[in-house]
Amino acid sequence: MSIIRTEQLSRRYGRRVGVDAINLEIGAGEIFGFLGPNGAGKTTTIRLLLGFLQPDAGRASIFGLDCWRQSALVKRDLGYLPGDLRLYPWMTARMALRIFGKIRGVDLSGSGGELAERFRLEMGVRVQKMSRGMRQKLGIILAMAHKPRLLVLDEPTSGLDPLMQKELARSIRELAAAGHTVFFSSHTLSEVESLCDRVAIVREGRIIADERLETLRSRARRTVELVFVDEEAAERADLPSYLQLVRRDGCRCQGELDGPTPPLVHWADDQPLADISIGPPDLGSMFHKFYQLPSEPS
Repeated sequence: MSIIRTEQLSRRYGRRVGVDAINLEIGAGEIFGFLGPNGAGKTTTIRLLLGFLQPDAGRASIFGLDCWRQSALVKRDLGYLPGDLRLYPWMTARMALRIFGKIRGVDLSGSGGELAERFRLEMGVRVQKMSRGMRQKLGIILAMAHKPRLLVLDEPTSGLDPLMQKELARSIRELAAAGHTVFFSSHTLSEVESLCDRVAIVREGRIIADERLETLRSRARRTVELVFVDEEAAERADLPSYLQLVRRDGCRCQGELDGPTPPLVHWADDQPLADISIGPPDLGSMFHKFYQLPSEPS
């Protein structure tokens, strides 16, 4: 059974499109990246999934339950960190875990305390005296303490230092390894690339790509630098069609490889080269093209 499923899910704000005909299917144990620029429709999608908004068309379900009509049942086994986290200023982490535990009907003091140690959050500090990063840590702890079947994170690394970002990534991987599902919304490619199994890219309320990261990597271009034995050899070189020349500087040629590396290596074996370097897949350029509006030049 799919953990998350949407069919033609749509929501408008007057004349403005929030999301338009979103189709998603996410299974158990997936770390699913939902990637797009600010204002693309990521948060609207999350609010529809959580039952905070009613769709204008289509439907969404979590655990096989309708997200709007059965929202209370869905939330029993769901953890959520909003992108605009707000907490009562008088609250401490200890108080928050006690309150959330009573609402959920479970004791969160043990698991919450363990997470507080992992994220180095003092349990007795009031929210009004917390830094932005400390408040974000508390939000993460409250979302994860009950070990939800589905964890929904909206820009979760905001305010976290690099060490705590690594700790969050490790915690997410542990959840996924135990069969839990993570829906990770972000506008930052590096976060999604290092963590997620699959990614959907949203632009202007529509999903324009939904693929596994390894598939995207296989399609992404690589940067290549060829160093010929001399400038004359570089001038005479007949580059293969799958290697686009970007710059020629003396005996050096820089290009972009469109396709797999073995054909290039085979071609290079017959060339008067002093050196060759092939970079990793350039997902950044690929995602930039996804982000561009149709009217923008490439």
